[in-house]
Amino acid sequence: MSTNAKDLRNPLKRARGLGSAQSGVGHWWTQRVTAAALLVLALWFVITVLSLLHADFATAKAAVAKPWNALLLILFVITMFWHAVLGLQVVIEDYVHTRWKEVVLLVAIKFLAVLGALAGVLAVLRIALGA
Repeated sequence: MSTNAKDLRNPLKRARGLGSAQSGVGHWWTQRVTAAALLVLALWFVITVLSLLHADFATAKAAVAKPWNALLLILFVITMFWHAVLGLQVVIEDYVHTRWKEVVLLVAIKFLAVLGALAGVLAVLRIALGA
């Protein structure tokens, strides 16, 4: 059997040496792992918020300041933004066909996600550390 019979790439891709970027499976797994983590963290978040439903500000602040709650809240914020970036990246790569628009959108969502995650983490740290 010749090597061409096994090679299923487009002839132009074969000539250019372009093939799979080998990152699709990693992206897929990361998206699934962040989704699973979000299920657990969202359940914890909803239970925590419901337990503070009729609490005053000082009680809510004290609950967020507990080390485990602060840690889980930081993990929730980071995982949420990471998962959002992964999902939006797939949508942009699939539906935006102008290269410069794709790059601008990908950079913009990553920048906004990092900015949002930093703001969330700093807010939790400010409450947890009493600053």
